[in-house]
Amino acid sequence: MAEHANPTFNGPESLEALTEDRMRVWHGFTNATTGAVIFVVLLLIGMAVFLL
Repeated sequence: MAEHANPTFNGPESLEALTEDRMRVWHGFTNATTGAVIFVVLLLIGMAVFLL
């Protein structure tokens, strides 16, 4: 039977690395949210134009 190494996460190397990681995640979240809002607004405008 194959043995698997058990990977462990020890956390970030420093407070700066943690802050950088959190900022990267936050920017990705806000960019995705902004893109979704823009898409919905354009979709609603398109529906208003083409369905009236």
